[in-house]
Amino acid sequence: MSGLHSVEKIGGTSMAATASLFDNVLIAGRSGDDLYNRIFVVSAYAGMTDLLLEHKKSGVPGVYGRFIADDGADGWLEAMAKVREAMHDRNGEMFARTASLEEANAFVDLRIAAVQDCLADLGRLRSHGRFCVKEQLLTVRELLAGLGEAHSAHSTALLLRDRGINAAFVDLTLWDQDDLRSLDERIVEALAPIDLRDTMPIVTGYAGCREGMVRCYARGYSEMTFSRIAVLTHAREAIIHKEFHLSSADPRLVGEAAARKIGRTNYDVADQLANLGMEAIHPRAGRGLRQTSIPLRVRNTFDREDEGTLICGDYVSDTPRVEIITGVRSMQALQFFEQDMVGEKGYDAAILDALTRHGAWIVSKSSNANTITHYLSIDAATVKRIMADLQSLYPDAAISAQPVAMVSVIGSDISRPGLVPDALDALAQANIDMIAMQHQIRNVDIQFIIDCANFDTAVRVLHQRLIEDVADQGEGRQAA
Repeated sequence: MSGLHSVEKIGGTSMAATASLFDNVLIAGRSGDDLYNRIFVVSAYAGMTDLLLEHKKSGVPGVYGRFIADDGADGWLEAMAKVREAMHDRNGEMFARTASLEEANAFVDLRIAAVQDCLADLGRLRSHGRFCVKEQLLTVRELLAGLGEAHSAHSTALLLRDRGINAAFVDLTLWDQDDLRSLDERIVEALAPIDLRDTMPIVTGYAGCREGMVRCYARGYSEMTFSRIAVLTHAREAIIHKEFHLSSADPRLVGEAAARKIGRTNYDVADQLANLGMEAIHPRAGRGLRQTSIPLRVRNTFDREDEGTLICGDYVSDTPRVEIITGVRSMQALQFFEQDMVGEKGYDAAILDALTRHGAWIVSKSSNANTITHYLSIDAATVKRIMADLQSLYPDAAISAQPVAMVSVIGSDISRPGLVPDALDALAQANIDMIAMQHQIRNVDIQFIIDCANFDTAVRVLHQRLIEDVADQGEGRQAA
C-alpha cells in the first residue's frame, strides 16, 4: 500500500443519508476497478453514539450515562433496548433483501448481547459494595462507543456486497481479543491481508487499543483512526465527507447565498479551526497528515460534482485575504491579576497546572506585566473550581472570570493592509463593543473578544465586510 489509494472518512450525518452516500461517495458512477483503491473509515449513524453514551449537546444520558448513574438494572437495560430498536430500524430502512436484513439484525443482536453480559456482570460486582469499579467504567465507555461503529461498518459492507462490490468489513473494535495492542499495530494487522486493487475495506471508526480511543480523543476518535490509516498506508490523499462544505462562515448565520466554499487552505488554518471546536479535523489527527505531507480534502456528501476544499501544508493564498469567520459562542475568560508577578517566574506554570488538572480546554491566552488571561472552553462550575484552587495558592491575587464570546478572522495570509481597522469599524457600526483583541505576528488569525449576546451579529457583519465586500474572492464559490 503506497501512494495509489485514498483513505476516506464518512461522518455520522452522511452515513445516515444512505441513498446519497451510495450515489455520491461509495459508488458515485464508478464501476469495475475504479471502485477500488479506496479505504473507508465510518462513524456510527447519526444519533447512535448519543444513545450509547450521552447526547453530545444536551448531555441526556444514554446507556453509559444510565449505567454510571446506578439507577438500577432497568435504567440501562431500557436504554440498551432503545439502541437495539434504533439499529434495527436503521437496518430496516436500508436493506431490500430479506436475507441481508436478517444478517444485519443478527449481527446487532450478537454485539448488544455481548455488551449486556459485560454490564450485567459489572453491575452485580458493583452491588456488593466491596469492589471499586471506577477503572472498569472507562472500559465500559470504550465498549459502548465501538458498538455504534461496528454496526455502521458491518451494514455498509453488507449493502455494498448486495450491489456486487467486493467490500470487506474491517472490525477494529477488539471484541474477541484479550490483547491490547497499540492503535498503529491494530491497523497494520487488520489491513495487511487486504488487496486494495480489488477490495473495498469498510473500517470501524472506533478501534480497541492500548491507548483507549475515547479516553484519549473523546468523540473525535474516528478522525484519529482515519488519520493513522492514511499515514500508515502512505495514502495519496485523505478525504473527509461531511454534510456541508468547509465554508467562509456558518451558512445558517450569514445565509447560504453569502457563504462561500473555502476551496483551498493549509494545515495552519485547520489547526485554528480545530482549536475553536469546529468539526473539520481533530488537531492530533491533522498533525500526522501534515507531518507526512498527505493532503486533506473536505467534501460535501450532497454535492457530488464539487471537489471540496483541499488542505495542504504549503498553501498560502495568492493575495492576502480572509478565508473564514468563525468562533466560540460562549466561553470563560479567566483573569489572574497579581502585582507581585512583575519580574517573577512560576505563575504561568501554576495556572497551567490547575487548568490541566480540571481538564480545561485553552482556546487562547494573553498576558502583560501583572495579568494573565486565559480564554477557556469550559462551564462556569469548572472555572469556579479552578479559581478556588488558584486562590488558595495565591491568596493575594485578584482572580475573576466572566462569560465571553470569541469571533475569529482566519486565513492562510491575512496581512492585508487596513484589515484590522475595517473589522473594528464593522463591529462599531453594529454597536458591538470589543472587550479584547488578539492579533498574532504570523498573520493567520485575529481574535475579537465580545459579549456572548453579540456573537451572531459579529459573525454576520465581519463576514459582510471582510469577505462579501471584497472583490477578489479567489476560489471561494458559493457554498450551498
